[in-house]
Amino acid sequence: MSEEWKNARRIVVKIGSALLINAKTGRLRHDWLAALVDDIADLRAQGREVVLVSSGAVARGRRILELDSSATLNLSQAQASAAVGQIGLAHAYQDLFDGRDLVTAQILLTLGDTEERRRYLNARNTIEELLSLGAVPVVNENDTVATNEIRYGDNDRLAARVASMISADCLVILSDIDGLYTAPPGESDDADHIAVVEEITTDIEAMAGDAPDHFSSGGMITKVAAAKISVGSGTHMIITSGKITHPLKALSDGAKHTLFRAHSDPVTAWKSWIAGSLEPKGKITIDAGAVLALASGNSLLPAGVIGVDGEFDRGDAIIIMSPDGDELGRGLSTYAKNDAERIMGRQSSEINDILGFEGRACIVHRDDMVLSAR
Repeated sequence: MSEEWKNARRIVVKIGSALLINAKTGRLRHDWLAALVDDIADLRAQGREVVLVSSGAVARGRRILELDSSATLNLSQAQASAAVGQIGLAHAYQDLFDGRDLVTAQILLTLGDTEERRRYLNARNTIEELLSLGAVPVVNENDTVATNEIRYGDNDRLAARVASMISADCLVILSDIDGLYTAPPGESDDADHIAVVEEITTDIEAMAGDAPDHFSSGGMITKVAAAKISVGSGTHMIITSGKITHPLKALSDGAKHTLFRAHSDPVTAWKSWIAGSLEPKGKITIDAGAVLALASGNSLLPAGVIGVDGEFDRGDAIIIMSPDGDELGRGLSTYAKNDAERIMGRQSSEINDILGFEGRACIVHRDDMVLSAR
């Protein structure tokens, strides 16, 4: 067992259509999925958090709609298939998790939801809340409204974006092969398995092959692309075989896999993004008490705010200023400028009465804040 997998407390697991759906019958591989859910229940019993990113809706729906299984679907057919297949997948996940006394939740995302900052933060907060309540979120591509996601099959990249979004420790991609090889193993007798990738070079990218069949629209090419996203956000990524039953248990028992090793942790990567990649849209000035509170690792509460400047929306980056006008740090605002002005200097318990909705208790959460070195 790799140390990266052994020590991972927050895990994202991606399941592809080729593993989830029987290619001959178009039916859900129920026994295989039940074994995977057993593995997830075991991880939850160890106190580890798990998020699933699942494919399969289009593959399942096209069979129910009796569309030609050998033909390439056009966009509207793929969207219709997703709409039909999604219902059965959701019921299957709910039944299996209920049978193991676990709560599951469905979250529909497109890549656009992980690229537009306010939608990104909404999704991040929802998944964080579900995990804190002990649920197992199942993320599906929102294929009924997606376009490029269906045409090009970005399930692997979506899984990497979700892992990055929630600062996961490890992303596991269950594949039809047990990792990255120097050449496609089915096409070359000289293909060697690569156990660890320390850096994704052009040589590593050149080793990726094509998708194995019409059910799988990604192949190793998109897995390596997902690895670049994952390790860039501080999340280790593992490719291992999902063709066996209990694939996560097998991984814990030392099954062959390829580890793409991240060289920073997710929190550091997230805060580096906040500090260096976002243009601040406004400023928040705080009192001396709030300065001490932030230095102690607390979030910025409305009570400590004495001034609001600029024009910013929820999710925008803002500068946090001391009473003397010094920059203390930067963070993502949980409120738009007008709402922040209305609640500044007030207790968090008053937010609902002032704004008319139950917002977050803080102006900037400590996880979304980077303090300057002093």
